[in-house]
Amino acid sequence: MFIESPLVYLRAIEPKDINVLYEWENDLKLWPVSFTQIPFSKFILEEFVNASHQDIYTNKQLRLMVNDKSSHETIGAIDLFEFDPQHARCGIGIYIHENFRQQGFASQCIELIKTYAFNTLNLKQIYAHVNENNQSSLKLFTNCGFEKNGLKKCWHKTGLNSFENVWFLQYINNGV
Repeated sequence: MFIESPLVYLRAIEPKDINVLYEWENDLKLWPVSFTQIPFSKFILEEFVNASHQDIYTNKQLRLMVNDKSSHETIGAIDLFEFDPQHARCGIGIYIHENFRQQGFASQCIELIKTYAFNTLNLKQIYAHVNENNQSSLKLFTNCGFEKNGLKKCWHKTGLNSFENVWFLQYINNGV
């Protein structure tokens, strides 16, 4: 266990996570929000897990697994990416399996990551990119204190000649 809240705990990625990552990373429904365009093999995921030193300063990213505190079941993942210690910021992405949504897990994960980002990594801000039509994610982030600070027009290509706007959301730690 890494850090915990009343509903969830976040932990480092482990070899036992390869099968669930394989399922999630290859779910075509998730590709538009995860910016994935090719499938992941188990070999690639094993390499990722085994080579991952979980050092955000080296890798510029960190993936943590989300577990339900009562059942210890892995229900999602939360990523910090584009870690920039010089400018004290990084991006955040979160996935909670559809069977566990709308139960408060995601908001508690975000609050845990905010605490980690500001108190351990000493960041000034974290940010997210959310597709304009992803109303549940927009609501999640705004309810967690993120502000919509820019609309990136025609940012994600969704088809041959179609694009989607993306909101840039920021949470700025004013205590730093």
